[in-house]
Amino acid sequence: MASKSGEKLDKLEMMGCVDPDTKKLYMSFMLLQEKWVLFIIQSLLERPLGFNEISRKAVNVCTTTLSQRLSLLEKTGLVTRTVQSTMPPRTSYELTEAGRGLEVVIEAIREWGEKYVDEEKAQDVACS
Repeated sequence: MASKSGEKLDKLEMMGCVDPDTKKLYMSFMLLQEKWVLFIIQSLLERPLGFNEISRKAVNVCTTTLSQRLSLLEKTGLVTRTVQSTMPPRTSYELTEAGRGLEVVIEAIREWGEKYVDEEKAQDVACS
């Protein structure tokens, strides 16, 4: 599909999202809503971690999903991956400046949760 100027429309424009500020917000929501993304970022705020260390912190995430999310975070510039040794394979993941920028977002969510989330009512959502 082409616009009046002959340029290709991207997926967001095809959905009616043409305002640049709204597009950035929508793309941010889409990235951060991916399951485990915010948890992984929160885990890496303390220090760089290896794959298995992240996996142990994320008790219910399967390794395939964790690998996919780490690849997504690397692709979007929120995480850097460093191969430290090849035998045995040892890889560490560290937040970039952009990834560290989400610390205030995570802290705001934590504060909101402390104030408004009823643990009993949210139990079914948290364990799904």
